[in-house]
Amino acid sequence: MSVRRLAEESVQPASFAFTAENQAWAEKRIGLYPAGRQQSAVIPLLMRAQEQDGWVTRATIEKIAEMLGMPYIRVLEVATFYTQFQLQPVGTRAHVQVCGTTPCMLRGAEALIEVCKSKIHHDPHHLNEDGTLSWEEVECAGACVNAPMVAIFQDTYEDLTPERLEEIIDALHAGRADTIKPGTQIDRLNAAPASGLVVLTEEPTAKREKFVPPLAPDAPAAAPAAGAAPQAPTTAAQPKNIAPEAAPALKGTPVEAKVSTAQAEKDRKDASASAGADGKPNTAMREGATGAESSAGKVDGGKGVGSDNKPAVVAASDNPKEVTPNAEKGGVTPIFVAPAGAADDLKLISGVGPVIESKLNALGVTRYDQVADFSDEDFAKVEAALSFPGRAQRDNWKGQAEALAKGGIEEYRRVFGKDPR
Repeated sequence: MSVRRLAEESVQPASFAFTAENQAWAEKRIGLYPAGRQQSAVIPLLMRAQEQDGWVTRATIEKIAEMLGMPYIRVLEVATFYTQFQLQPVGTRAHVQVCGTTPCMLRGAEALIEVCKSKIHHDPHHLNEDGTLSWEEVECAGACVNAPMVAIFQDTYEDLTPERLEEIIDALHAGRADTIKPGTQIDRLNAAPASGLVVLTEEPTAKREKFVPPLAPDAPAAAPAAGAAPQAPTTAAQPKNIAPEAAPALKGTPVEAKVSTAQAEKDRKDASASAGADGKPNTAMREGATGAESSAGKVDGGKGVGSDNKPAVVAASDNPKEVTPNAEKGGVTPIFVAPAGAADDLKLISGVGPVIESKLNALGVTRYDQVADFSDEDFAKVEAALSFPGRAQRDNWKGQAEALAKGGIEEYRRVFGKDPR
């Protein structure tokens, strides 16, 4: 098994950011997953980042981990496990992946590898002189019928000869990718036989009779043709699971399948009794049950802040475990009362991505000044709810929030020397 590691630090960029279009796509993709399950978007986000920059960098892994609220090591595990992710720079115009699995190897993949060695670089995962091309050998790329083949980004090129691959590489190197037709490189239809169709090549000679579906069991029988003898009732055994009233056609004698009105009335009364004679829901299984009333809105008279003008914390004993829509979806239970006013963009705090922001909002944390006033005990509660011990302290959420609350992005730049966006 090969060992996959990140590229050396000398080629790693200092930071990563999605383009505005890809950022919108990523946030929409994250929103497709239910609350508490957004980390499942890690593979789509890594793929989108690779399509944007060509490969997955250390900064990419850290950025996506922050967006999804994941430890860096978990995103690193995904990126290094799946060979679809490129962990070092690839050619800006083409990264040629030569399939080396058995069908392609039997039909000339080794010759294609030699072409890549001579036209691009002797070793895989190395750039050519101008950095436009690179190559590697991969496992099955899914076009075995049309072997041998290569994959270049999202397209496959099949039924290749060494000479045809040389032409393709030359065109890519010259920036003429639009002149190359993806798919099979010979005269065949997709994955049909290379020699042409060999079956179902003739037009049908006999006229096909029109199919007439059988009648339903309760459909009236067709009238016999004039002069035809009447059909005798069938004596076939009746299936045991069909009552006589439900299968008159099997008996051969029409029978009225009527339900007794007295029986229907009895069934109606039984159903009514199970729901309560007065039409109200039956409480026999939950006698004495009462609805739970949340007291979150009663903290400090419903003002949402304490006497010291800090966010009021809802005591555990004063917060009954009611089933809320948020809890039913796997969300977190509020532990603070959100202060009045519009919510701030908490994602400007380094270490807070869309997922963490939504969880903080669910906890009742919505504003910079609120985070800036947090005590160590408050941060401990937040980190416990997010399952990230030490995260807020390590990333200095308090200091960042103080700068943003004081003067927004300009104050943040002045204090930390960088743009928070």
